Formats: sequence, structure tokens, C-alpha cells
Amino acid sequence: MHKNLKQVGQVMFGRGALGQLDAVLADNRQGTAPVVFLVDHVFRDRPEFVARIPVRGRDRIYFVDVTHEPKTGDVDSLRDRIRSELGKVSGLVGIGGGSTMDLAKAVALMLTNPGSSQDYQGWDLVQVPGVFKAGVPTLSGTGAEVSRTAVLIGPTKKLGLNSDYTPFDQVLLDPDLIAGVPERQRFFTGMDCYIHNVESLQGRAMNAFARVHAEKSLALCREVFLEKDRWDGDSDEKLMMASWMGGMSIAYSQVGAAHALSYGLGYVLGTHHGEGNCIAMQVLEEFYPEAADFRRMAERAGVEIPGGVVAGLPAAKLDKMVEVSLGMAPLWQNVLGDDWKRKMTPERVRALYERM
Repeated sequence: MHKNLKQVGQVMFGRGALGQLDAVLADNRQGTAPVVFLVDHVFRDRPEFVARIPVRGRDRIYFVDVTHEPKTGDVDSLRDRIRSELGKVSGLVGIGGGSTMDLAKAVALMLTNPGSSQDYQGWDLVQVPGVFKAGVPTLSGTGAEVSRTAVLIGPTKKLGLNSDYTPFDQVLLDPDLIAGVPERQRFFTGMDCYIHNVESLQGRAMNAFARVHAEKSLALCREVFLEKDRWDGDSDEKLMMASWMGGMSIAYSQVGAAHALSYGLGYVLGTHHGEGNCIAMQVLEEFYPEAADFRRMAERAGVEIPGGVVAGLPAAKLDKMVEVSLGMAPLWQNVLGDDWKRKMTPERVRALYERM
């Protein structure tokens, strides 16, 4: 199947790129209509960083708590608040990690589309372009800055708003912004990128376009997490580009088993996406031989992957976890083919969870 891939409209890369955000927004302002900045709440207590955000006129900064992954209710509430307090807006800027990126993309879409964001969880359900949206990642690895999805936890499932209207119109990649990220957090977001590449390269949706991005991204991940003696500015730049290329790879292919299982962990236990991928990867040797490199990366980083996460979980919750995971049909199809339902039964998924 040939994809007509919708990519990010424009991208700027380099140290100090954040300083160009004002000029970028100036070209997209609509009269006096304000710009909304959705900023990860960790920056609330960093006034020197907040002062660099180019607020003009009636622009508004909303600090968003992404301690837990964004929910459809969060998106709808923010949409309603923006409409009530600001009316028409010129655009929206997301500044933060993958969850902030996804939240920004979703809110931008819901400012122009009717109903609730849960109505659009799925593939190609969004019918109307959102307001202008820009992304400024302060973490690297998730690929949310380049992807065509905004992953949300809804009332019954964890699933993205996957559409050609979801990608950002503008992304600013500034390696200075990911310097100083806590090592554990950097590891899990970096492993999200690594696992993207492993799953796409081993998947049935692989093709030359996706392969060239995944292979280079994988090599960069191995370099920064296995070969470099210390983390430095060069590592920041390489991980930022690995995240971008890993996101590009899955945009033209698909992820696989680790992500499918991580969605169940996220929905039932609230496990963060990158950490959930790592937990799942530990039991997926039969699908991904690269799990050996993954373990070496964890050991080198001094990060212990949580174990026993489903121990004592009530049967109903484990059943829901299985249901959410099996709801990721395109992911399992990428791993096992069209007859994946015969191969990946609820009992087999449950057994994988019980090993975590």
C-alpha cells in the first residue's frame, strides 16, 4: 500500500532555535487573536525559561500537568477553557516532552472539530484542520514532534488521534532545551526511540523509506547509549535527531508488540509510555533479538527496569489490559501478519503480562 505521507510543515534545527519562535509566530498571527502556549508544568518554577517564551498582547501561557499521560477529558477541558477565556486564537504552541506535544496537537484539533476528543480516537477520523500549531520539544525520544498521532487515554481505551491533520505545522528543534534532563527520564524517552526503530525494522510494514530512517536512528541510539563515555552536548544533538528520524520511520511503517503491550500498561496502571515499552521489551525476546542491546543500555545507564508490575492485579484489570492491547490491531498485524488474531490470543497476551 502506498502512503501519501503528511509531514511536519516546517522544521528548524540548531542551538538557540527557541529564539526564532517569535519571528515564526509573527508570520502566522491573525490580527489581534492571541497565541496559546501549552507549557509543561515543570517550567513553572523556572522563570528564566518562561521569560524566553515570546508572549505578545493577549497571548496566554497555560502550564499543563503531564505527570500522568494526557486524557481526552484534559483535552476537552483545555479546549473549553481557551474558548471561554480567549475566544478565537491565532495558534497554539506546545513546549515540553512527548505528552505535552500530544496534548498540544489534540487541543489544536479540538479547537476546530466538534464533539469530544474521544470521538476521534482511531485512524483518520479527524475531518477538519486544527488551528496553527507549533511544537518545541524539551525531551527527545518519543517522536511526538514529528508523528501523525496524538496519544490520549480515553474512557475505554488508550489510542491516538491518528490523522493527516495531526502533525505540527512548525517544529523547532533546539538541543539546548534537552540539556540537563534527569538521567532516568532521558533513558526511558531514549528507549522509546530505540524501540520504535527495532519494531519498525522487524515489522511487516517495513520498506526502504522507513528503513533508512530507522537504521540511522538506531545507530545514533546505540552510539549515545552504548558507545559514549559521558553525556554531552553532542549526545543531546544526536538523540534529538534520532527521535526525529525514529518518528519518521514509524510514520511510514508501524510499531509493534512492545507498544501494543505498553498501551495496556498505560491504560490500567498509568505507566508512562517509554517506561511501559521498556517493561514490555523485557519479555519479547522471541520477537526482538535486539532486547539484548536494550538490556546492555539499561545496565550502562544504571537504570533498573521495574518488575512484578502486574503482581496481585485483580483479574478484571488484567482482562482490561489484555483488551486494550489487543485493540491495537495494526500493531499486532505488523508483528504477526493478517492472521495475527489466531497467533496472539488473549491467553498469550495475558501470559506476557504475567511475566512483567
